[in-house]
This record gives sequence, structure tokens and C-alpha cells, in this order.
Amino acid sequence: MRKLFVSLATLLAFSFVIGLVSGCATGETSKLKVVTSTSLIAQIVERVGGNRVEVVNIIPPAQCPGHFDVKPGNVQQLAKASLFLLHGWQGEKFTQGLIASANNPGLAVVKLDIMGNWMVPSVQQEAVDQITAALSQVDSQNSPTYQESANAYKSKIAAKESEIKARLSKGNLSSVNVMCADQQEGFVRWAGLNVIAVFGRPETLTPQIVKDLVDKGKEKKVALIIDNLQSGQNAGAGIAEELKCKRIILSNFPGGFDNTETWEKAIDRNIELIVRAVAR
Repeated sequence: MRKLFVSLATLLAFSFVIGLVSGCATGETSKLKVVTSTSLIAQIVERVGGNRVEVVNIIPPAQCPGHFDVKPGNVQQLAKASLFLLHGWQGEKFTQGLIASANNPGLAVVKLDIMGNWMVPSVQQEAVDQITAALSQVDSQNSPTYQESANAYKSKIAAKESEIKARLSKGNLSSVNVMCADQQEGFVRWAGLNVIAVFGRPETLTPQIVKDLVDKGKEKKVALIIDNLQSGQNAGAGIAEELKCKRIILSNFPGGFDNTETWEKAIDRNIELIVRAVAR
């Protein structure tokens, strides 16, 4: 995904708002105030932090994080927060501009440098560990509680992985040749499908690239095209039409589809879409 480029000048123009709202907040609580950049992070913070945290997420789950425009309200949210959690791939300009505008010297900023697709169980567990460590560092008094909740959630992740793998083992997914959006590759390979090729966002698909993909798809008898909801859900539509094959859209973020606000619900929806597509 592309980096988030935010106009620092524009953000700084919003800084005066912070001065207006500071000291005027009501209903303050003792909860740890955490701002997250995506729902991938937010749902883990909510699971680990429970009623000890107050979570505000910036980027809507169905929207591409690479095409998000920071709003004045986001600056205000960071001005009141104790912790800002974001992905390591989210650009320096996004980080520095937003944080500078918030003018919050007490704000701890943690970039989560985690490789791989967060929908994959092992990657989700790694994310839980890093987020738990961040919460514990900022709020050491509640560290034992955070760790206990994290361990409980990681057990649920392991159980869900076993459940899904058992379901997928009933089908011969390794014999199903697919092409998928590059942001879905890690998850699709984990599910057991045979990835023949990947493709990028719609704006990167030149006529020559599409032709090459179609030619390869015909050669390898590709049966399924898998798009990514957040990075251009119709990127593979033309390829699927040329190959006369099935196409599905998966989500990389909890909450991308209705009723998928947790990792378990989001991965279940993705798996259901895959199973239905290969069964027909």
C-alpha cells in the first residue's frame, strides 16, 4: 500500500483548534486513551485492553489506508491521547505531520513493524504481542491484565486456525489456480490456494499488464480471481471477464464488510467466500 501523504501546512492550520478545546473537555475518565490508524490495530487494542482503554480509530475499515485524508478531528483525537499505534508502512509524513499538529508532548507513538497479512493467524498473534507490549509500556500498572487478555485472545486465534484448517482440508484447494490482488497474496497462500500471479491497484494495470495476466491465466487455467476490498475491489474484474472465471472480493480489515468487526468474523467471511467459490 502506498504511503499516506498529508499536507503538513494544512494540518498545522488546524492546530489552533487544539488550543480552543484544551481544558474544555468534560466527562474525562481514567481509561487509557489510545488512537489507532486502522481497524486491524483497533480491534486488538479493544480485545487486550478491555474496559481499561478508550480506543479511537482513524481510518474507516473499508477504505484504503493509502488514500486517507487526515481531518481536523483526528488532530484533536491525538491531542487528548496517551498512545498512538500505527503500521510501520504508514509514511513518515503522515506520522510527523499529524503528531506535530496535535502538539501533545505526552503522546507515545509506536509503529508496528509486522510483516505479512494480519488476517493470517500467526501474523495476528505477532500483532497481539507487539500491541500488548506497547500498552504495557505506557500503562505498566495494568500490564498483568493486558497480558492475561492477550494470552486468552491468542488461544482463540489458535483455535480458530485449527477450525478453519480442518474445514479447508476437506477441499483440494492446492489444485485451484488463482490470481489475486497483491495485498491478498499472503492470506490466499495461507488458505492453501495455488497463486499463479498477483496484480496491483487498478491504476497500475496497464493494457500490457492485463494482457500478460490474461495470457498467463489461460495458460495455467486460472479458475478464480481474488480482489481486495480496500485497494480497489474491481481491479481484477476485467481479467475475470476475459478468463470467463469466478471472482470474489476479500477484506484485509475487520469491519470492511458488515458484521465483521472482529478478526474472527472477518476471517470467517473471507473463508466462506473462498469455500463457496471453489465449490461451485
